[in-house]
Amino acid sequence: MNDEPTHPPKARRISRRRLVYGLILVVAVVIGAGTALFLKSNEEGPSKPAALFEPTFGKEGLVTNAFAFLYPDNPRAKLSRDWIATSGSLFAKDGAGWTGVPDAEDTGPDSARHTESAIFRLVTRRRDFGAVTVSVWVRLDPPITTPRTPAREWDGGHIWLRYHSPQELYGVSFRRRDGAVVIKRKIPGSGTENEDNGSYATLAESTHAISYGAWHQVEASAVNLPSGSVLLRLEIDGKTVLTGEDHTPGRLTRPGGVGLRADNTELLFRDFRALPVQTTPTSG
Repeated sequence: MNDEPTHPPKARRISRRRLVYGLILVVAVVIGAGTALFLKSNEEGPSKPAALFEPTFGKEGLVTNAFAFLYPDNPRAKLSRDWIATSGSLFAKDGAGWTGVPDAEDTGPDSARHTESAIFRLVTRRRDFGAVTVSVWVRLDPPITTPRTPAREWDGGHIWLRYHSPQELYGVSFRRRDGAVVIKRKIPGSGTENEDNGSYATLAESTHAISYGAWHQVEASAVNLPSGSVLLRLEIDGKTVLTGEDHTPGRLTRPGGVGLRADNTELLFRDFRALPVQTTPTSG
């Protein structure tokens, strides 16, 4: 006679039952967590693309200046891993970037006496930004003049795109003394307004005078079109205020640097980001 039991012992039946209950509990927890994440993502809206470039600033102090650009090997030069200031001084101020109080005198190693920021030129060290949108919050003071920098219609704030050199870039003016918003390209030997051996040609122009002394969000983008031209756009405070198309861009179809320019004005900026353009328009 076979003495082996015909059914598993009671203890074994209980452990299997507990195992089933445990698996059900784990599945419920996982489903609940996934549902919570889904609902949270829907509340927050679609995810935004990660920034290609998003520099940070400290509480205060000099970040870099024109002295460092001219004399990078000087032991007193203040070099930045992110920025090059070809003119003027870049300071940190409460986590934002700042031109300092503008004047037109040459800077020293620490910009303690003079800022030279009446002519402020700032560009990234990186030169691999192609189809990008530069997004930044800006605050401008009313324009000034100095003995070396008289009043000019383009005094104000500008964003640089596709920066290859001081002679080859796109300039997007978001606040000028004359109230205009303008998109220009600068290449050697063409157009008007010769400056630093390069010339500007206007691609688009309109009027949109934002208020001084207040924060505004500005976005500027450059995207290559299938036709071979470059489409440029300026958005201020969530509204597209100007678009322009460069039909003969030449080398400006290639990636370059991004940056900021300010003329005869004190500029404070924060949340500077270079974001990838996710969709490419088929035309302007």
